[in-house]
Amino acid sequence: MTQATRVLVVDDSASTREVLERNLRSEGHDVTTCSDVRTALGVLARGKIDLVVTDLRMPGADGMELVRHVRDNHRETGVIMVTGFATVGGAVSAMREGVDDYLPKPFSDDELRAAVSSCLDKVRLRRDIEPAGTVEPPRGLIGWSEPMQHVYSLIARASAVRVPVLITGESGTGKELVARAIHYQVPNEPGPFLAVNCAAIPEALIESELFGHAKGAFTGATGTREGFFVAADGGTLFLDEVAELAPAAQAKLLRVLQEKVVQPVGSDKTRATNVRIVAATNRDLELMARDGDFREDLFFRLHVLPIQIPPLRERGEDVVRLFRHFLAQAAEHSSIPTPRVTDAALRAMQRYSWPGNVRELQNVVQRLLVFADAGVIDSVDLPSVMRYTSPVSRQVAGVAVGDPVSLKELEGAHIRAVLASVDGNKTKAASILGIDRKSLRSKLA
Repeated sequence: MTQATRVLVVDDSASTREVLERNLRSEGHDVTTCSDVRTALGVLARGKIDLVVTDLRMPGADGMELVRHVRDNHRETGVIMVTGFATVGGAVSAMREGVDDYLPKPFSDDELRAAVSSCLDKVRLRRDIEPAGTVEPPRGLIGWSEPMQHVYSLIARASAVRVPVLITGESGTGKELVARAIHYQVPNEPGPFLAVNCAAIPEALIESELFGHAKGAFTGATGTREGFFVAADGGTLFLDEVAELAPAAQAKLLRVLQEKVVQPVGSDKTRATNVRIVAATNRDLELMARDGDFREDLFFRLHVLPIQIPPLRERGEDVVRLFRHFLAQAAEHSSIPTPRVTDAALRAMQRYSWPGNVRELQNVVQRLLVFADAGVIDSVDLPSVMRYTSPVSRQVAGVAVGDPVSLKELEGAHIRAVLASVDGNKTKAASILGIDRKSLRSKLA
């Protein structure tokens, strides 16, 4: 028996929801209804939806924000926009954002059936031509770039077995999100997920925090403590900044991995433990092991299933997807409309190297939301380091090696780069350069 198509209806009008639900159910579809975008996002996160039928204008986040979320995170899902404010311009804008069909109110039952049928045909076509091996992002992760597809495949493998996992990557790439994805990928995971920042715990307390201690084990130990390993029994223990563990703690961690038992500080008793260990570091742990700065035997115990997270600068279009996601999220949290972002601003963000990775991107979004002028984010609003990238100036700055250039050549390259970053807008370029339009015209001449 063919499984019923799952349809999500999102409209703040109860009567419209009722009409849509009745007509869609009569066609054999499995229908879920929501009155706002926030609830709809929760439904999408909980299970696969084949088709979203959404109103355009709703209180809070509008239908276009939902469309962008679907296109960024559920590429195979079809979208039909239903609205009483239909215009040619609106239809074109909706199609550009990824809407499969546009249904103006009022509409007949036949028009609805035709739109749904056409949209589901597109959904089936997309699924047929989807590249083999494409993986849906696990919960909490965003992006469809090839490097992240590899990460998702490794997450799926790691979640299926209880072996140590070592996550590496630059600071701010989302190592804890990957660790959580491994844990929550397992259906009905019975145990908890506990995260420990090894660098944040004083060396004198790290063993007690991880493995527990007996009463009287040291000054101040007025009672017994179980420790994180026992607290995470049956679940996942995420050891962030594992490279910062002291040698004594490394030795005890090795024993836990080898023997599956924990011995609290000051006790001669051991306790069996069944914990999935996921460790993470932004340092080269293999090099540290070779240099004697980290136990080599512990490195190999942790390195059973390695996952390298790519830096944001290598993730292509994911920069834009993440930016839109964080912007919509921050705007909703601040109860303000999501600002429009110009193409020039998006291009500037894609050119930027993002040394702080996803964490830096989140911070930039928070800043832009505060300073966005008239609900629009343009390249001029971006931090100065992001607004332009001049190959010549980067060479002179020592980022790359190139031929020597004169000051006049450097100034010309810099002005051209700034103009390109604002699509030739001389007023904005002059503002970035700190000169007036007359001076800019003179320099261009």
